[in-house]
Amino acid sequence: MDLTAPRFPPAVPVSLPKESFVADPLVPPAHAGVVLEERGAAARAEMVAGLEAAGHLQAGPVRDAFLAVRREVLMPQAYVRRSAPEESPPCWDLLDLFRPADREELLERLHSGNSVAIQHDGEPILGRVPGPRRGGVMTAMSSTMSLTAHLLQHLDLRPGQRVLDVGTGAGVTASVACFVCGDEGVVTLDIDPHVTAAARERLSALGYRPAAVTGDGTTGWAGAGPYDRIFVSFAVRHVPQALVEQLAPRGRALMTLGTSSPSWPGLAVVERRPDGTVEAQLRAVEFGHRAGAGFDRLFLSASFRSTITTADGWTQRSRLAPPPDMARGLWLALDHLYPGLVRDFGAEDLTIGAPECRSWMRVQPVGHRRWDVTASGPRDIWAEIQDVAGRWRTAGEPDVFRLHFDGDRIQRATSPNGTLTWHLSPGETGDAR
Repeated sequence: MDLTAPRFPPAVPVSLPKESFVADPLVPPAHAGVVLEERGAAARAEMVAGLEAAGHLQAGPVRDAFLAVRREVLMPQAYVRRSAPEESPPCWDLLDLFRPADREELLERLHSGNSVAIQHDGEPILGRVPGPRRGGVMTAMSSTMSLTAHLLQHLDLRPGQRVLDVGTGAGVTASVACFVCGDEGVVTLDIDPHVTAAARERLSALGYRPAAVTGDGTTGWAGAGPYDRIFVSFAVRHVPQALVEQLAPRGRALMTLGTSSPSWPGLAVVERRPDGTVEAQLRAVEFGHRAGAGFDRLFLSASFRSTITTADGWTQRSRLAPPPDMARGLWLALDHLYPGLVRDFGAEDLTIGAPECRSWMRVQPVGHRRWDVTASGPRDIWAEIQDVAGRWRTAGEPDVFRLHFDGDRIQRATSPNGTLTWHLSPGETGDAR
């Protein structure tokens, strides 16, 4: 898998002090439990301080929830990868809080700011035997904390709100919603019954009892709606109409909207006005949630990345500068107008490939306002970029686009001046968690 995909915010480094735990091979005794709780509180405080220092988290209810919710209760087991990134089949280790030898590494993992893998190949989560796994893929996880913090703050949770959490994962979002809003109005929904069962048990251990249900996330859970807040924690191709219909007046829904490429996500913000009409935006963002299993996900394999870096192609000298990374609205438009492109963010210079047809392009500076553009394959990626760049500039260089719902599942994104537009795919919407 391409190491640059999906794109997540950088982890907040956390270095935990080395301390010894009282070692019981199965269940920590009471005094060891106290030490464990104190260690968890210290780790959470350090994680929150790191998020604040990096500008990802501000004072408010989400920060308070991050400090209060015991992540080791939500994730008493988690996977770490023991093999090299490109090694196949991959090797994993399931760490367990109740194994003394695992505790230090597990606590560090849970509070590192990185995403945390909690399920391998759709397995039951409760009652697992810790230890090594070989091959397969991770099928459920907790997202990076910087991304979670940013989105939950934008969601604007308030006491008494009814919240639909789509894509339960480890239950982090559900626990924050319960902490802020109260658990009576919270529904957490996942397509995997094993994920639902584990979240129900572990949220209960924290003292929260939301409705933890199993079903297709893209159809929502109408029985407990309408909702004041809807949060989708996997990428969709277009906004599910059922979720729009379950949004209450003055309600807000957030979800990552993208294509099969992981490189340039958008954030869909859907709000229902007091009069019942709907207003929606698509915002170009740097990071987004992982695409679900329903996507035919594109990635740059190690061999393809090596080809792009080392192979000869046809080279042209250009005085047109490659667009900057901060021109996120341009890259978002490129992803939709010329789909199938994946960027190698690990490369020193702008490097993009089209895995399906094996086209590629790399751009290298060769002097003052001069660049060598080397390319290969049937697609002229450089021309595609410059085409979108021109149209984006004519549109006023927007990073926010209006989303229009035209009925019959037809959705459009349009620049504020109306000169740049594209239709969203009505196909698969992702994992349906």
